[in-house]
Amino acid sequence: MEIIEKIKTNKSIDNQTEIQKICLDKLQSSPLPNPRSEQWRLSNKSKLSNFLDYSVNENNSKFDIPYPKNSQSTIRLIIGENCQIKLIEKNYSIRQLSEDELQKYIKEQISCFNQNENWSDLLNLSLSCKNNILGLKINGSKIPPIEIFSYASSNSLNAKTLIIFLEKNCNVELLQVNLGKENSSLSQSTFFCLEENSSLNHGVVSYGVNKSNLLNSLNVIQQKNSEYNLGSLHFKFNYARFEIRIKQSEGNAKTNIKGMQITKKDEQISTYTKIYFDGPNGFLDQINKSLADDKSHAIFEGSIIVPKIAQKTDASQLSRNLLLSNRAQIDTKPQLEIIADDVKCKHGATISQLNEEELFYMRTRGITLTEASKLQLSSYFQEIISFIPVSKDRWNLLDKLLNEN
Repeated sequence: MEIIEKIKTNKSIDNQTEIQKICLDKLQSSPLPNPRSEQWRLSNKSKLSNFLDYSVNENNSKFDIPYPKNSQSTIRLIIGENCQIKLIEKNYSIRQLSEDELQKYIKEQISCFNQNENWSDLLNLSLSCKNNILGLKINGSKIPPIEIFSYASSNSLNAKTLIIFLEKNCNVELLQVNLGKENSSLSQSTFFCLEENSSLNHGVVSYGVNKSNLLNSLNVIQQKNSEYNLGSLHFKFNYARFEIRIKQSEGNAKTNIKGMQITKKDEQISTYTKIYFDGPNGFLDQINKSLADDKSHAIFEGSIIVPKIAQKTDASQLSRNLLLSNRAQIDTKPQLEIIADDVKCKHGATISQLNEEELFYMRTRGITLTEASKLQLSSYFQEIISFIPVSKDRWNLLDKLLNEN
């Protein structure tokens, strides 16, 4: 019950919103996730406890955006600083959701939550104040690329929530950036609803600094003939957890996912995915990569659920992992749950090291071991990075990964 008490001491009962009260009531019976469940059995208990050690901070301190050079062709928003929304509404088919709309949608989602599986979302919504919830409804196919930032201040726990509705025939390219400062925890929950014939190219780039932590959950509902593409990258967090839940509500939809987590020192970063097909002719192509060095721990667990109604499903899930140290650890578990009998589904996992023969060959050509290793890593990273919708003039992710300490 310690986490409940922490939340209550940070916010008096009189100041709690209705949503916060509902989530707190649900957390009362399960203040911490069940460590025996598949979703949480590998999570480092000590690091999760450290995530909860900081005081909740509802105020948004001054935030220095990396790559401050903005572009007239890009919409840039910071959750908690919504003053730019009014300017956007005048020029594009983007509308900020009203408080009533947000309340209604969030209540509907909470009613469907599993207390263990959606523990991160319940925690987030119990902490998110109104100023740190951003809701948008987007319409049209000529929307400029969008960048949305969430960040945690030093020595505090910040909770941010993003809700976006894409209306019919809407096409959007969106980059979501989650940043942690030293000694901080960031809770980020994101909800997307894609209506018929809409498409979203979604990038998630999450990185912190020393002793920063992240709980990042993503919930996507796809209606028929929609397409959702996700490219994600998580690195430089002491503890980070990325939960992806996608539901093709009527089938006849496409989902493509390419994600990567990179761990060093004694970090633990994990990715959990659950893709649910609730109709026929669904499509999924998923690749997740992990790279673990030093004494770190990378985790991937993926689940594809194909009930009887989801005939003609075509789904593929692959976990590819690179182990750079004998002391590092990688756990991977892609899995299928299939009841439908007319499907084409496959999954697989590999764990390997840098190719010694290729390294030797490059060194005989005068390339140093460090540079040869970077060339191999560059090839390993590039497949994921190229799938993330980023502005190349401001986000040189490959250079950032190859030269980070």
